[in-house]
Amino acid sequence: MAKQGQTTDQGLERLTSAATQAGTSEKGLPPVHLWNPPFCGDLDMRIASDGSWYYMGTPIGRPALVRLFSTILKREDDRYFLVTPVEKVGIRVDDVPFMAVEMRKEADAQGVRLHFRTNVDDWVACDAQHRLRFERSESGGLTPYLHVRAELWAKVTRPLYYELVDMGEERVIDGEVMFGVESGGAFFPMANAEEVRAAL
Repeated sequence: MAKQGQTTDQGLERLTSAATQAGTSEKGLPPVHLWNPPFCGDLDMRIASDGSWYYMGTPIGRPALVRLFSTILKREDDRYFLVTPVEKVGIRVDDVPFMAVEMRKEADAQGVRLHFRTNVDDWVACDAQHRLRFERSESGGLTPYLHVRAELWAKVTRPLYYELVDMGEERVIDGEVMFGVESGGAFFPMANAEEVRAAL
């Protein structure tokens, strides 16, 4: 088992093998929510704020391996873990683990529905269960995030954020005029409409 602060290629290979053999659920993802293995320490693995994965300071250059690890990622409180049926190891995440890098707009019975592709090729339909939230950045601008699954989020890239602004509209929410976007029958407010008008 991995020890705190110590990692080996053998440990990474064991984790990769266990993740590969873990199987998938009907949604195509391993049922990590059902697994509660012992904690085996921290792994020197980091997900940077741009969604890049690093192992021992070196970028993981194999997209298939990044995709595999992303399927066994779990968040508990403010910590992130890679979980298999037999072990749980901690990793570092600079911001959130995923990036939303592509967006498609479709019409359905509920009106407009936005679909986002993450950097690990998951498609997420934005609705009340997979919502958008907008956080104020240090520079005063807004950074959008998309709920992917469980407690895992994706940061929406800047070009997609500008597309969201272009399709935005004003609505009265709790007596306040808000600017936001609609998807899947839900409305996601970005900011006070007057603030948005002043910034344009």
